[in-house]
Amino acid sequence: MTEKFDLIVIGGGTAGLVASGFAAQLGIKTALIERDVIGGDCTWTGCMPSKALLKVAKMAHSVRAGDKFGILAQPPQVDMGRVRAYVRAVVEHIYAEETPAKIAAKGIEVVMGEARFSDPHTVRVGERVLTARRFIIATGARPRLPNLPGLDRVSFHTSRTIFDNDRLPRHLIVMGAGPVGMELAQAYARFGAQVTLIDAAMLPRDEPEVAEVMVRLYQREGVRFVPSLMASVDSRADQISAVLENGETINGDMLLVAVGRQANVESLDLAQAGVDYSADGITVDPYLRTSARHIFAAGDCAGGPHFTHYAGFQGAQAVRNALLPGQSRQIVGDLLPWVTFTEPEIAHVGLSEAQAREKYGHGVKVFHYDLATADRAVCDDDIEGFIKIVYKGYGDLLGVTIAAARAGEMITEFVLAMKHGINLRSLVATMHPYPTYSDIVHRALNNLSQKELPNTFSGRLLKVAAAIFN
Repeated sequence: MTEKFDLIVIGGGTAGLVASGFAAQLGIKTALIERDVIGGDCTWTGCMPSKALLKVAKMAHSVRAGDKFGILAQPPQVDMGRVRAYVRAVVEHIYAEETPAKIAAKGIEVVMGEARFSDPHTVRVGERVLTARRFIIATGARPRLPNLPGLDRVSFHTSRTIFDNDRLPRHLIVMGAGPVGMELAQAYARFGAQVTLIDAAMLPRDEPEVAEVMVRLYQREGVRFVPSLMASVDSRADQISAVLENGETINGDMLLVAVGRQANVESLDLAQAGVDYSADGITVDPYLRTSARHIFAAGDCAGGPHFTHYAGFQGAQAVRNALLPGQSRQIVGDLLPWVTFTEPEIAHVGLSEAQAREKYGHGVKVFHYDLATADRAVCDDDIEGFIKIVYKGYGDLLGVTIAAARAGEMITEFVLAMKHGINLRSLVATMHPYPTYSDIVHRALNNLSQKELPNTFSGRLLKVAAAIFN
């Protein structure tokens, strides 16, 4: 018997949950298909377990560094079994609001199993046959495995398995210095492991000043960064040997592979639906429509940046574009903020300096604000960070990077300003509470304003007025 729906969402991660929930609120008869567990990578192997692990690592680091603040304590003894239990408890707590029963209570038909298209309007899930007028594919992505000689003969972790680890390695080798590799390298160093981080560049999507700060801090915490690539890997007994392209050999007892992600699309039989895709994911237009006009894709499976907040944003927009054609909106990624949750956090929005100069030429300006001059940062011993503002004219914001303990919170003010065209003068004129991290943003903007004010018409008028009345 064929089951009919108005909308079928394939994938129960962030994009799929947002899409199906939004559709249900609109009164649309919706089915949500998930082959593994509801919640996707963010709940089970991404955002939530990683942030829980980083919290525990920060606790260990605080104990170890306490003497700087006059607190004397024994070096921490890390029980990785109990660390794992804490991480699992956090995940289960969050999953409690995402169970099939909770989703079904919203009026969504939850179908557990693997979906395969049999024609453009029909999918099969085991023995069940489901049809719909519209589809949203939100099947996410998985850790990408490099074509590295010897990797198939070596035991290693990815983000899918590392949060179930209950052993503290003597020496962790991390392949990949993107956000996942950076966060986990710091966490394990704080637990007490020796860590070697290997990649051609550190956080290559961020401004070069970020790597300068992080290399220095990581060295202090016991993370060695090697700017090279792995040529091969091998193991003998409990030792893993990584041979690098620079000729060096690194020996350790645990390997983490964190070199990016790959879209989950192979098992969907997309050819039966007339949906084009590549190794990068499903091909979509600016409205998230695939080559089949009634099928949309959102989140990591649609290529583009792999961020949970972006996937959720796309999930909502895919529903709007699929079901409310009069209110269709394009996905514009220029103001996509992102955060790497190291310590300090690294947050960014807009254009980098290099991108801005390529787009606007010599009219681009750069302003740096050092956290060593920020009162709250000094109080918190968070002085090895900065705010970098890329702008043009007298303060038209183009991009911002922040390295600070609470950079993920601080960046939002810039996101709002850039999205709504709020000028520098308005931001500076807005009172910020002191001493807070938001006040650090205000101080940076105020310093930038003071730098540019003499060049503006208003600034020249103020000089004239001051001269006349004084």
